[in-house]
Amino acid sequence: MEEISRDGAQQAARVGREAIEALQEVVLDFSWRTVVLVLLVGSFLYYRRPAVYLLDFSVYEPPEDWQVTHDGIVDICRQQECFDEGSLEFMGKVLKRSGTGDTTCWPPPEKVGKKATLQAARDESSMVLFKVVEDVLAKTGHTPADIDYLIVNCSIFCPTPSLCAMVANHFKMSPRLQSFNLGGMGCSASVIAIDLAKQLIQGNPGTLALVLSTENLTSQLYLGNKKGYLLQNTLFRVGGAAMLLSSRWSDGFRAKYKLMHTVRVQNNRDDGYDCVYQDQDEDMNQGIRLSKEIVVIAGRSLKENFTILGPLVLPISEQLRTLVSIARRNLNGKATAMYVPDFKKAFDHFCIHAGGRAVIDGIQTNLSLSDQLVKPSRQTLHDYGNTSSSSIWYELAYIEKNEEGQNKLKRGDRILQIAFGSGFKCNSAVWMRISPVRN
Repeated sequence: MEEISRDGAQQAARVGREAIEALQEVVLDFSWRTVVLVLLVGSFLYYRRPAVYLLDFSVYEPPEDWQVTHDGIVDICRQQECFDEGSLEFMGKVLKRSGTGDTTCWPPPEKVGKKATLQAARDESSMVLFKVVEDVLAKTGHTPADIDYLIVNCSIFCPTPSLCAMVANHFKMSPRLQSFNLGGMGCSASVIAIDLAKQLIQGNPGTLALVLSTENLTSQLYLGNKKGYLLQNTLFRVGGAAMLLSSRWSDGFRAKYKLMHTVRVQNNRDDGYDCVYQDQDEDMNQGIRLSKEIVVIAGRSLKENFTILGPLVLPISEQLRTLVSIARRNLNGKATAMYVPDFKKAFDHFCIHAGGRAVIDGIQTNLSLSDQLVKPSRQTLHDYGNTSSSSIWYELAYIEKNEEGQNKLKRGDRILQIAFGSGFKCNSAVWMRISPVRN
């Protein structure tokens, strides 16, 4: 019996050792596979550029007592006592056919033109920027200390300390804040600022960037009588927008939009460079000189931008039809009509910079857009005027609040923002709605 027990014990021990050895092999094999999997996943996550999310945005609503009619703008100019009757009549005619309404906003008359001061200009910028920052932080639940990057674009008004410094000081942002002040880049500068923010937060995953887009009218009234400069007095209005962007993967569950693409085109031809030009007339009155060819130049730049954007967004069927059209043209000569891709198959909504009625008309014709698709741009121009770089955000706000029926914004929709700026530039941004849209 003792021998049987001893043999049984030895056999049990042997079985136990074999089981342990087998388990060790399984664990070792599992561990090896796990290590390889972790390394592969880690390498993918390390080298993959993180997504960029728009948590939310805010646009500035000026006080009602800043609203001014077309006749009111002409009266403000008449009070400067420097415009002749021909100039006043010219501005009145331009205003009547501009596409702007009678509720767009200017700074208080007693602070513009000859009465403008540097402090009054600072006051306008602080009113606009502080309000939109407060709004977007409240919407997203973030504090000023959370911001890693601050980017402000304002083309004309570039004081020292900068607008970035003004905002950072007012909100007591983190001393580690990195700020960028973009000036002289025209009405397309908001897309430039978004593109810069994208590069910054993708290069530093898990960070936040606050982008502010505005312009300043207080000190920018042209006080001469040259028609090329007078147009600026009729086009621009008070406005601004704030956008909070994130590269935190967890924000993909709560952000409103995901940034899909940004495309920037710089037209370096002389006519493009000169068509929006800050200068002085022979009487040393400073202003922005606008060329009569600006719509033609904008159309040319739009074509260059869409040549890059098209392969990124168009369905394969549209790309193939375009390639076939190019091949036929190369074989048969320039007389062969070119196929124009249908960008309505790539985008559900369009935010065309509200630079003026002619700009919107031109893009509507070139892209064969329905009146409904350009309504956000026309309505923004009517209600707010040309607010420069922030206009594309007023249009997105309009789409969120007012579009109905087939054009109602819904999850998965793609939005194109397209804007033009001095230099000459045409810049575009593509967003996709990723959060549910509340009714």
